[in-house]
Amino acid sequence: MRERLRHMLVKEFLQLFRDAKLRRIVFLMPMVQVLVFGYAVTTDVRSVPTAVMDFDQSVSSRELLSGFSASNYFRFTEETRDPGTVGGLLDRGKIGAILRIDRGFEEDLRAGRTARVQMIVDGTDSNTARIALDYAGRIAGAFSDRVLSDRVARLRGTAPAPAPVELVSRAWFNENLESRNYYVPGVIALIVMLVTLMLTSMAVVREKEIGTIEQILVSPITPLEFTLGKTLPFALVGYADVLLIAAIGVLWFDVPIRGSLLLLLVATTFYLMTTLGIGLFISTVSRTQQQAMMSVFFFYFPCVLLSGFMFPIANMPKAVQLLTYLNPLRYFLVILRGVFLKGAGLETLWPQAAALLAMGLAILLFTTRRFRKTLA
Repeated sequence: MRERLRHMLVKEFLQLFRDAKLRRIVFLMPMVQVLVFGYAVTTDVRSVPTAVMDFDQSVSSRELLSGFSASNYFRFTEETRDPGTVGGLLDRGKIGAILRIDRGFEEDLRAGRTARVQMIVDGTDSNTARIALDYAGRIAGAFSDRVLSDRVARLRGTAPAPAPVELVSRAWFNENLESRNYYVPGVIALIVMLVTLMLTSMAVVREKEIGTIEQILVSPITPLEFTLGKTLPFALVGYADVLLIAAIGVLWFDVPIRGSLLLLLVATTFYLMTTLGIGLFISTVSRTQQQAMMSVFFFYFPCVLLSGFMFPIANMPKAVQLLTYLNPLRYFLVILRGVFLKGAGLETLWPQAAALLAMGLAILLFTTRRFRKTLA
């Protein structure tokens, strides 16, 4: 068995590294993907281009605008009193928000009346609009508290009193709330799944297309040896991609890794069992590489959507939430973020690791039994 398996491994590695396109998929694609996610994919909202319509032109209105400008969340790019001008800018996407202060703003403040300010945002991107409105509400709330405190102090003839309640917030595990720290570890799971699915799914199909499957079928190789020979090379590729992306995330993007690297590799082993098994299953049911590729993406995209990588699972319908329990990507993402950001150990992550192990064993057992030494 050892000799037959050795020959299978040598053959698979030769086929893998002989193909220039496969080499780029294995090593170049993970690097490009992690750089794209690290730099381009972000939910942080900074410097929203904002147009100002200040009809009051008072000290109070300028003080409020100063609070918006100093927050770094809003960047004033246009100042006008013409609604048509800012409306056109908003339509063309030149600005993302409009801050309007009507005449009488300061007069209402001095009279003790509610002074209204209007914030108009581009709701095309609902996530950015929601975050921008939240920032605007906080800035306006802080300004309102300051005005109210000064008013009470003037009535009493004393210094401004401190706020009776002060909320002191602190974020654990991702102190600066950088979306990069959330997405980059998840790229490991996405890339490893995509690469191993693609390589393994085409393993048997390639043998059929180039005509070498007949030689394998008449050889004394067993289904278990065939499965190991087709999966072990790509498992090593998966480990290499995990270490490569982790190194780029830690050394280039300063993503912390607070947990055990050994635990990460063990969890990667369980995860690879599922992805390699599914890829090999696709390979056995496909007759051409085009069919295999289409089947990979038919499986891959729902897995990404139902993993919690982009959309919270808690916001999904109940039936869809139950379906996510069959998704190996869901469990591996929890382990990745637990190891990288939380420094969690096996005592915390064992349910996800156990689920991946059980799923991987079941898939590999089913795939091995399915393989038959017959062209049919």
